[in-house]
Amino acid sequence: MLMNRRYFGSSVAAASGLALVGPALGQFKVEISGVGATQVPIAIARFRDEDRTTQSLSTIIRADLERSGVFRLIEASQVLDEAAQPPMSEWRSRSADALVGGSVTRLADGRFDVRFKLWDVVKGKVIGGESNATMPADLRVAAHRIADVIYEKLTGDRGVFSTRIAYVTRSGKRYALRVDFADGLGGESVLNSNDPIISPAWSPSGQELAYVSFEDQKAIVFAQDVSTGQRRKIAAFRGSNSAPSWSPDGNSLVVTLSRDGYSQLYIIGRNGENPRRITTSQSIDTEATYSPDGKLIYFVSDRSGGPQIYKVAAAGGTPERVSFTGGYNISPALSPDGRYLAYISRQNGAFKLYVGELGKPGAPQAITDSSDDESPSFAPNGKLIIYATRANGRDTLMTTTLDGKIKAKLESRFPDVREPVWGPFGR
Repeated sequence: MLMNRRYFGSSVAAASGLALVGPALGQFKVEISGVGATQVPIAIARFRDEDRTTQSLSTIIRADLERSGVFRLIEASQVLDEAAQPPMSEWRSRSADALVGGSVTRLADGRFDVRFKLWDVVKGKVIGGESNATMPADLRVAAHRIADVIYEKLTGDRGVFSTRIAYVTRSGKRYALRVDFADGLGGESVLNSNDPIISPAWSPSGQELAYVSFEDQKAIVFAQDVSTGQRRKIAAFRGSNSAPSWSPDGNSLVVTLSRDGYSQLYIIGRNGENPRRITTSQSIDTEATYSPDGKLIYFVSDRSGGPQIYKVAAAGGTPERVSFTGGYNISPALSPDGRYLAYISRQNGAFKLYVGELGKPGAPQAITDSSDDESPSFAPNGKLIIYATRANGRDTLMTTTLDGKIKAKLESRFPDVREPVWGPFGR
């Protein structure tokens, strides 16, 4: 059996005790490439007095919208606040369909009053705007939330810029589980350890992360409250405990356990109670994930001779094979609406991110030109995928649109990071 970090993803690393590698994480730098077929031309002017704060809100908003692949930025170097009456004919002549302006004003209590307005340049009217009092430390969050509002007003879909991602890093012999905003900035380490941490998975509420830790010299599944740091053991049975994934209601998880000899799927309560086996084979069954309605579980198994993706009813039953393109398919991820399946496929020695529409004719398509992809995870609005890959010999995180036309590299001076997972919408 092939035993490397890409075989069945991180689950096999848990079973075999393989270590993760990679240097320390530095500040992320976002590099965007590609051109979408249809993009909304939008101008984001500089906010009045934003230069008196620690954050350039207009710059953050521009980067968010550009990274989505939906917008084309129109040059707007001037200051424009929400009280202005911008000449729409001038902005139409610049080919802008939408315009954003705003202001940042320090209040007597130390907070900032953050305001913005969104104009429809074509129709010449205001179509959105807000005012919120924000603590200085939350100015970046305020900018992401403004970008979310703009995105939803102009596309009809919820924005994901104020959502969070989790991922794993290593610095020397120290491992960290980090939580950042969707642009890879403004976050912190929620767990530091001298032992490997793998397989992070967000709870549906966004309040907890499940993961596998080797701190007890074996693979054990934990769940941790992201805000308080409080954590509990979910699975610490004889053998390996790995690959946790939450049910849509957050009341249980599906995990891979080898307590009965083979690595099989079990559903277990959120506090580790009542484990129930749902697959029975002499193969490795792992990397499970629920369908959004909770009725099905997609997973990886080598029961056909090589790793392929299967699905089985959450209540148990006979698994049904899902992937047929290529002989090596791992790391399934489902879009939040259950429409798309993303996974990693090895083709001619290259590991590439594939996306296909479930239940539709036509084979899934590779949407990357890299050759070392892993760990895809959908944004909560289903419009982007985050994944890990290697660029110039270093691990890095990428986001991509589902068609692969717009990609953003979350690159740092020390970019060896892995196993990204995109969190849910805030509640």
